[in-house]
Amino acid sequence: MIGIAPIEKEIKGLREELTNHRVYALLTEMEDVRIFMQKHVYPVWDFMSLLKSLQNHLTCTQLPWKPAKNTKTARFINEIVFGEETDINEKGEPKSHFEMYLDAMQEVNADTTRVLTFINDLDGMNDIKNQLENADLRPAERAFLQFTFQTINENKVHKIASAFTFGREDLIPDMFLEIIQQSSKENKASFPKLTYYLERHIELDGDEHGPLSLEMIKELCGTSELNWLEALDAAKQALQVRIKLWDEIADEIEVRKNQLQTI
Repeated sequence: MIGIAPIEKEIKGLREELTNHRVYALLTEMEDVRIFMQKHVYPVWDFMSLLKSLQNHLTCTQLPWKPAKNTKTARFINEIVFGEETDINEKGEPKSHFEMYLDAMQEVNADTTRVLTFINDLDGMNDIKNQLENADLRPAERAFLQFTFQTINENKVHKIASAFTFGREDLIPDMFLEIIQQSSKENKASFPKLTYYLERHIELDGDEHGPLSLEMIKELCGTSELNWLEALDAAKQALQVRIKLWDEIADEIEVRKNQLQTI
């Protein structure tokens, strides 16, 4: 099995399951969005560790500097890092997308305490496994983060790139924008920080990142069937832990809605 097409064929069912997940239909009120954001913030945060790992592998971050093996791939990764780590918020201030997401959470009164406590309690990568096991995380949140850092710690760049390319959502910004716009009409409120974050996310992703990320996978896997099989495995696992996280979010929202119906 060599090539992008076999991977896309193998993960098609998982992607459809994710795209058609019941959680989206449950996001009918701002309280539902708050619950979603309070759990989705973990993928927003750990995305940067995947990205930084790719930057370490595919660009030169050591001294003395040496040229990257593939300048086109290095530029692609550096462009994403620039956009994700040091973007400009709606006020023209430099901020990472994670920080912008936290601002958007506060704007809709979503709780940021738990995720910030979790991050502040982390102490490097040396003991990340035990740190994740002992952190205040829900089961699917923990499994999601464990997969990310297990993949990083394996130090196989083709697997990291596969989790990055195939395992990260591309439908959430559009879905969120629709919900926010509808809620703004119903509640006569506006959410400029969240709207800006989502629109910026769509703008930066554009049409270029997808094809370039696939080129990166092709370069890293090369003609090694083992590499392609491992890339497929990483893609499947990335989607599976995402689906479980979506399941957990949907369950929490359904509990809230059922409680309201019994009052």
